[in-house]
Amino acid sequence: MSEQAVFDTLAAALAHSPRRVIACSGGVDSLLLADVAHELRPRTTLVAHSVSPAVPPSATERVRQVAADLGWRLELVESHEFEDPRYRANPRNRCYFCKSHLYTELDRISAVALRRGPGWTVLSGANADDLGEYRPGLVAAAEHGVRHPFVEAHMAKAHIRALARSRGRSWHDLPAAPCLASRLYTGTAVTAERLRAVDRGERMLRERAGLEVVRCRIDGDDVLVEVNADARSQLSPALLDEILGVMRSEAPGLCSITLDEAPYAPGRAFVVLSGRRIG
Repeated sequence: MSEQAVFDTLAAALAHSPRRVIACSGGVDSLLLADVAHELRPRTTLVAHSVSPAVPPSATERVRQVAADLGWRLELVESHEFEDPRYRANPRNRCYFCKSHLYTELDRISAVALRRGPGWTVLSGANADDLGEYRPGLVAAAEHGVRHPFVEAHMAKAHIRALARSRGRSWHDLPAAPCLASRLYTGTAVTAERLRAVDRGERMLRERAGLEVVRCRIDGDDVLVEVNADARSQLSPALLDEILGVMRSEAPGLCSITLDEAPYAPGRAFVVLSGRRIG
């Protein structure tokens, strides 16, 4: 299918929600959704970005910059998930509680927008690939009536990247960057200190070792660093010790750092079911 055909299919899906609030995390999916939605209906498209300890500051800066460049109406919101002890406990369905709080806040924004006209809908950047994964956040979305235009248009991640590239967007090849809470092994409590430690550790590894893909995961009080197999030689014991020192400055309880023997794999910190990790 050509990029024009993909665009037309997405435009048709967006036409079902002419007044929309776009939940934009700063990843390629939600950036493209906001991009196309704003292009088609700039006066009735509002982009909302959650500011939280779980959101990397770089993602917030990216959303701000793209919004300024493309003329979006942008609203930064606080979703207050850290006030929920169920979220902080980091259960296997942590994402459900996070998204529930986010969509509650976006519902509030929609209610304000409704004063300007009926029919405002919250839209997410979930795509067709997400349907094959364990995504408790989709349950929260269903409870709040959130729509997923990429799913309705049968668009997978590859379609999204290709369309963003054809539109000349510099962020078309952004690596996957889920929220910082995804770096904490299930059952390891979510704290702002640990998330700041993760963000600082990963930023330092990217800068010092020139890595594009890196994860500093926390299991209890231990840090496990994941990189692609061909990047392992770039991480010396001295550098890892330096990373641990930087992370300890944010979360003093951290005890050790280890380069994971297995190469990077999405979702390794996530949930144990039937004796295996999924995600």
